[in-house]
Amino acid sequence: MRTLQRHDPVDEYRLLVNPVILGAGKRLFSEGASPSAWTLKGSRTTGAGVQYCVYERSGKPEYGSFALDEEE
Repeated sequence: MRTLQRHDPVDEYRLLVNPVILGAGKRLFSEGASPSAWTLKGSRTTGAGVQYCVYERSGKPEYGSFALDEEE
């Protein structure tokens, strides 16, 4: 996975997210990975609660702010 991220040939990620909290483990996206934007193309949830998500590349990330707008 990290080798693919480093060489950047990936156009789509298909992720399975299990509803289990283990507390520790390997990171999917390691520190130092190149920033990129992804759009959720589709998702569904299995009867066991597993989420199947498909993300496709959508270019460079856009950065915003989390600052609250001041009231006038």
